[in-house]
Amino acid sequence: MKDLKYITAYTIPLMAIIGLLLQGYFTYLTLIYAFGFIPLLELFTAASTRNDDQPQKEEKSKNKLFDWMLYFNLPIVYGILFTTLYVCHNTNLETYEIVGIILSTGIILGTNGINVGHELGHRFTKERFIGKALLLPSLYMHFYIEHNFGHHLKVATKEDPATAKYNQPVYFFWLSSTLGQYLSAWRIQLNLLKQKNQSFLSIKNDMLWYLLIQASYLSLAYILFDFQGLKIAFFSGIVGFLLLETINYIEHYGLRRNKTSSGRYERVREIHSWNSNHSLGRIILYELTRHSDHHHRASKKYQLLDHHDQSPQLPFGYPTSMVLSLLPPIWFMIMNKRVPREMKTS
Repeated sequence: MKDLKYITAYTIPLMAIIGLLLQGYFTYLTLIYAFGFIPLLELFTAASTRNDDQPQKEEKSKNKLFDWMLYFNLPIVYGILFTTLYVCHNTNLETYEIVGIILSTGIILGTNGINVGHELGHRFTKERFIGKALLLPSLYMHFYIEHNFGHHLKVATKEDPATAKYNQPVYFFWLSSTLGQYLSAWRIQLNLLKQKNQSFLSIKNDMLWYLLIQASYLSLAYILFDFQGLKIAFFSGIVGFLLLETINYIEHYGLRRNKTSSGRYERVREIHSWNSNHSLGRIILYELTRHSDHHHRASKKYQLLDHHDQSPQLPFGYPTSMVLSLLPPIWFMIMNKRVPREMKTS
């Protein structure tokens, strides 16, 4: 039964559904729950450094329940998205209610969409297509290419747009990372086409497909739900990918890999990502918070990720850390002293 703990991740979509049903100030319920109530609970819940033993890992690796708990996010995300557009199209809502709904839907697109899409995108099986479908509503399908073939190679270096610099405010990081990752995805795609002797207009140009699919999605939102639907779909997507970028920010803030005598960067190790063992964040984000082990062994499924004593530890869980990152002076005061001196770079 304890393996069912990841169902807790569905409580965030549940808050969005309640908000859509009750409307009014309840449209902000998802925001309050995810970044108010959960961070508050994290202050009173213990962090666990316990790792499963090998027999437990073998059992978990074969248990399809963990996979189905991920797959079920696909109908949840698209169900809430359709309900959001339908309600906003057929209900006379105040501006503050629409803003609340956009924020709530965007949070779902980030936590149950991009986050799960990230996990499935690391599996080079048909599961990756579910992952890409979960990236679509946040207009971030290029993340699949850049993250798998860019970020995991360049993490904790100046060449990685998804690694926040020391003393870089999160708001500046949003701009640099969003633009940098998109351009990086195109560079990777064009290089892949060149290696395969394919033209820019080749059917193998996934970046072009992503543009077409995302444009079709926004067009469909406009056709079915008018300009109001287009606006909500567009701005909810922005909220979704900014949530991802905030997570990127706290995962690698200020950490850098050294160069070896050959001029190449040292291999990615457990010390190049911030780790968090706070239970609530771990469960709700499908163990994303054990990010150090994820970068150390990117192919490991979420339920198998380990704690490493040598990994730098966040003082709080991911939800709390995300809130703190939005207050740069407080974030710097807490985190700068935790960044290893030899890694501090501008």
